[in-house]
Amino acid sequence: MSAFAELPLVIEPADLASRINAPELILVDLTSAARYAAGHIPGARFAEPKRTQLGQPPAPGLLPEHGQLEQLFAELGHNPDAVYVVYDDEGGGWAGRFIWLLDVIGHGRYHYLDGGLQAWLAEQRPLSDEQPAPRTGRLSLRLSEAPSASREYLQSRLGAADLAIWDARSPAEYRGEKALAAKAGHIPGAANLEWTACMDPARALRLRQDLPTRLGELGITPDKEVITHCQTHHRSGLTYLVAKALGYPRVKAYAGSWGEWGNHPDTPVER
Repeated sequence: MSAFAELPLVIEPADLASRINAPELILVDLTSAARYAAGHIPGARFAEPKRTQLGQPPAPGLLPEHGQLEQLFAELGHNPDAVYVVYDDEGGGWAGRFIWLLDVIGHGRYHYLDGGLQAWLAEQRPLSDEQPAPRTGRLSLRLSEAPSASREYLQSRLGAADLAIWDARSPAEYRGEKALAAKAGHIPGAANLEWTACMDPARALRLRQDLPTRLGELGITPDKEVITHCQTHHRSGLTYLVAKALGYPRVKAYAGSWGEWGNHPDTPVER
């Protein structure tokens, strides 16, 4: 049995520290190349956040090309028995997006280090500058569409009683006061809770403990299909993670996000 078997999706630094030498662990750092080189959690392998995205306008947040995704996971040493622990240093955006990628490749054995590197450092835990060599070999992945919502799918679901759209952008973007696409505003019916509102600065950027209440007040409830987005599905990586961690049974990410929706000629917009 895995050393991580009894742990929830969101774990504490002490949970990771006591299992850091577990053979099944693939520890993934999604900070930055400079931060990783300056010191990272011992044993962590660096994944450049940009490699988790397609990176092409108007919707850079879409999935990378299939071969690029296979290359990334091959370098990390992906295998069916692996247990991933992922972290970043910004409160969970990139780490949450990586968890979405794990869902896309059909691998459900993963955990998020609550607060990421900030929480690890707050407990004065050790860092390392040793960089594990990338694994070699080829990998074949089958991708699932279930964790993702296409623009067409989301548009077909607008107005459904069992749909909750979680917009993780800033209030100014949501209200249309700040435009980052041809259109400004939000998807009709979407509720806005900015990704940073999910973090608790007093607890080293761990997830806020009152999130079920705050989401319930917005109508983002477990009985609904929750589709979350931002501009490029970076910030909404965290909100995807939050909904998963709270046990919501139907969660999808709209990876095209506002970059796609706000630049498409046939999409409705509210302000």
